[in-house]
Amino acid sequence: MKTIGLISANYVSSRFGVLTNNRTLASLPFGGRYRLIDFALSNMVNSGITTVGIISPYNSGSLIDHVGIGKPWSLGRKMGGLFIMPGSVYGLHAVGNRFLLRDIIQNKTYLERDDADYVVVSGSSDVVNIDYAPLIEQHSKSGKAITMVYKRVEEAEKYTGFFMDLDEEDGKVVEIMSEDEGEACYFMDCFIADREFMLDFIEWFDALEYMDFFDVIRRNIDKFDIGSYEFTGSLGKINNIEDYLRVNMRIRDYDFRNEVFCNPERIIYTKVQDEAPVYYSSKANVTNSVIAAGSRIEGTVENSTIFRSVNVGKGAKLKNCVVMMHTEIGEGASLENVICDKYVTIRPGTRISGRKEEPIVIGKGLTL
Repeated sequence: MKTIGLISANYVSSRFGVLTNNRTLASLPFGGRYRLIDFALSNMVNSGITTVGIISPYNSGSLIDHVGIGKPWSLGRKMGGLFIMPGSVYGLHAVGNRFLLRDIIQNKTYLERDDADYVVVSGSSDVVNIDYAPLIEQHSKSGKAITMVYKRVEEAEKYTGFFMDLDEEDGKVVEIMSEDEGEACYFMDCFIADREFMLDFIEWFDALEYMDFFDVIRRNIDKFDIGSYEFTGSLGKINNIEDYLRVNMRIRDYDFRNEVFCNPERIIYTKVQDEAPVYYSSKANVTNSVIAAGSRIEGTVENSTIFRSVNVGKGAKLKNCVVMMHTEIGEGASLENVICDKYVTIRPGTRISGRKEEPIVIGKGLTL
């Protein structure tokens, strides 16, 4: 059952503001040392998938700089390995859409030149640690052309994307909706399909190349036999700024952290950047926070995620914040519910306060 991987990174949303002005969502820093693409890539290689293609956007500089030739994920190899493929210029901007049919058509050579039986396709912005091996096995035995991965969620109205209505007897997908409420089966932006079916599909519907793959599927649902696979683990869904702050905060939850980051058999790999250990002064006060190497902490940090090489000055106070690399927090400054991009400078005494539901975002390189 040879399987290749395909990761869609050619999408973004205006809901991320300045954080995605000059980078793709897939390369957005997360959790003190990662980028969002790390989770999609690690899930592939941890499941034994050693040929992986990434459909990249036009502003892919930060993404390409991060993944390189795929060495941190053991994808820098002669046979198979990592393929960076061009996406269409404008990509997808609709909230919840991930798989532009035009992108798949444009890169059909990737599917044609391999002899794999199946292709696992995923988005690139979910914080999740998933083993695809059971999915591949179930799909192989089912005989179905497509198997969609879903998670049962409560309060579906809080989620954006696609939902699935399933046949209770055999798990067949009978309807795909863009909205639902209450408890629902939420599509996790991940599916497996027969490679030959994918090639046939893009020939059948090439005239609809401007649409999302699953918009086409749901409008022709009666023509396909689609299976489903339930994922029961933890899912960190990031569709907007509020999600980004909330999922960063979840790292401090013991169960979430252990499941996603602490499984020795399913490591989340990333580009290595060696730094000195964190320096804590005698006046530092840190509680319930993640502090990355290379940082210098001389103030108070509470419920926050601090990336590499961040300096928090004397008397400064950070609460419910995400502070990215190479940021300077001046003495006596106070930040609450704030997201700082890279190379930000906060002058001494500055006070900035947002809300959890509406955090304040400070763009890259700004001085306040």
